Amino acid sequence: MSLAARPRRSPDASLVGAMTPPILLAVPNVSEGRDAQAIAAIGEAFAGADADSALRLLDVHTDGDHHRSVFTIAARPLELADTLLRGARATVRRVDVMTRAPSAEHAGQHPHVGALDVVPIVYLEREARGAACAEALVVADRIGEELEVPVFLYDELSGGDPDSLRTRAELRRGGVAGLRARIAGGEDAIAPDFGPPRMHPSAGATLLAARPPLVAFNLQLAPPADVQDARRVAALIREGGEQGLPGVRAIGIALGGDVAQVSMNVERPFETPLASVLAAVRAHADVVSAELVGLAPAAALEGFPGDIPLAGFDPARHLIENALGSC
Repeated sequence: MSLAARPRRSPDASLVGAMTPPILLAVPNVSEGRDAQAIAAIGEAFAGADADSALRLLDVHTDGDHHRSVFTIAARPLELADTLLRGARATVRRVDVMTRAPSAEHAGQHPHVGALDVVPIVYLEREARGAACAEALVVADRIGEELEVPVFLYDELSGGDPDSLRTRAELRRGGVAGLRARIAGGEDAIAPDFGPPRMHPSAGATLLAARPPLVAFNLQLAPPADVQDARRVAALIREGGEQGLPGVRAIGIALGGDVAQVSMNVERPFETPLASVLAAVRAHADVVSAELVGLAPAAALEGFPGDIPLAGFDPARHLIENALGSC
């Protein structure tokens, strides 16, 4: 299928049509990418068992280098909260980040602060923003109350002033140890929005938000590029960098086999499509392959060049519009 041939559409008109009540997505990130049995059990909990429900587990992306699994779930409000709690409970039982060895080899390259590390509730049209925010607050309250895991809200749920919103990166600064120290006190002290005022003894903390779609996107650099090259490129092209792109968050990491990767969240994919992100990275380093983590709106892939393989990409499964066809 030619990605370039797809017509560009606005996010409001293309993603969910006239569904009532709205279908919401959730994209829980679990800090386990190597234990296949644990990942399968958590996936079963997120999937549910009612064939007549609107709930669908659309995708599971597992990465041993990042030591992370990303689940993409579609459901209606309330049903989504119930399934997230089932998956959260399974995650808390099976994933221990508080005693995990701190070495990069064991802990993984991806920054994290908890077993159920991040839970974004994604609205696909502006009219569904209120439903997503309400669902996110219900989920946050239940994780804090029922599982005794502290929950921190970030981005637009974290305050009314756009210039003072708490970010995911800010909360993850210093990892598990850094967040634990800030909860404990000191000049940089913060308190959870829900749940106990301390880290869970094994599951750490959970970060939660309501947001429009973003695209998690990785680019593998060609040898002899190393992790220092990847970090240099990431610093140049991330928002705020010398050649920064709007809404791009980027880090450089080393994968197994000495592969250097620029790992990104593209938070404004309708404004900054993946072709422009790729072009910005290629201006500084050769790229051998690309990877989506989870799903993306079709417009984000408009104009993506055919000479860079998109590993494992299946339009039927990885384009939001197509994946939601069964919901």
